[in-house]
Amino acid sequence: TSWQLFFLVLVHAQLILLQTPISITRPEGKTVLINCHVSSPDFRNVFIHWYQKRVNAAPKRIAYMSSRFFLENQSDAGKFTVEKDPSKSVCTLTVSKVTLQDSSTFYCAGWDLFGSGTKLVVSGKLYVVSCLSPPANSEILQKKHENQIIYVCLIEKFYPEIIRVTWTDDEKEITDQVVKGDTWQSTNGDEYSIASWLTVPAENEDKKYYCKYEHEEEKASLSTQGIFHMFKI
Repeated sequence: TSWQLFFLVLVHAQLILLQTPISITRPEGKTVLINCHVSSPDFRNVFIHWYQKRVNAAPKRIAYMSSRFFLENQSDAGKFTVEKDPSKSVCTLTVSKVTLQDSSTFYCAGWDLFGSGTKLVVSGKLYVVSCLSPPANSEILQKKHENQIIYVCLIEKFYPEIIRVTWTDDEKEITDQVVKGDTWQSTNGDEYSIASWLTVPAENEDKKYYCKYEHEEEKASLSTQGIFHMFKI
């Protein structure tokens, strides 16, 4: 009926998916839980799909759930399960007894909307969890150049290398005039670093911007206000 169609459109319009954390690192044999926070007026009945994306391969649906849980392939029985927690509006994918072959990125999805993804890193090292480390240093550098200001967000010495860096103002995420560099590895170990650049007009000197990062071990936000570090270009 038209009312049912209207309700479906409403659910679609209000659906928001948030995946945490950005990555999960575990040794072989462990069980991993990947959460998808679902904002929906009909959480109990909305379909949530789970996809697995391996390197150099297209995403593949592995399971989905409305009020019941379904596997795409019965050969995955015992490997993947999906549950909903209505009290928290969370849909959880469980990956049991992980192997090196399970290393991939998992996405929750609803309608044509996808979550940001959680990368599962499976290691043959038994004590890999003890190697996890948040960034040891993070700072914003700035330089005035002609009629522009260049901010550089430098995040150093973290493991694993998966990290999400974004720039925002007081209202929303900024995507224009942003350049994100690749992570680089230190010469003496497994630590990684990254830099991201934001260029703004010089007249915005008094406006506050934020460099936000999300890592498996830590989330943080840095402000451009009160920065005195300069760099040469």
